[in-house]
Amino acid sequence: MPLGFEGVTLSIIIATLAAIVYSLRVLVVLERRIARIDLNMERMTEKVLREEGRIEKALNIKPFSSVNKKVTKAKSKAKKSSKKKK
Repeated sequence: MPLGFEGVTLSIIIATLAAIVYSLRVLVVLERRIARIDLNMERMTEKVLREEGRIEKALNIKPFSSVNKKVTKAKSKAKKSSKKKK
């Protein structure tokens, strides 16, 4: 029995809905994969930071963050002194 106009229209609508559901499923899978990659990147950076700390401690080097803070403090003092002169 051949499908009439209504049957063809109904099958097109059902196929479109199935395609939408499938694409949403693919998007969810990709989102999970990206989240897992992001978590792994965070773990790796934490390991690298810990290793850098160990190396700095072994070599008796001050961490870069403390050196950076001193530079910003010196810059802010210079700005304050230049404002006072004006």
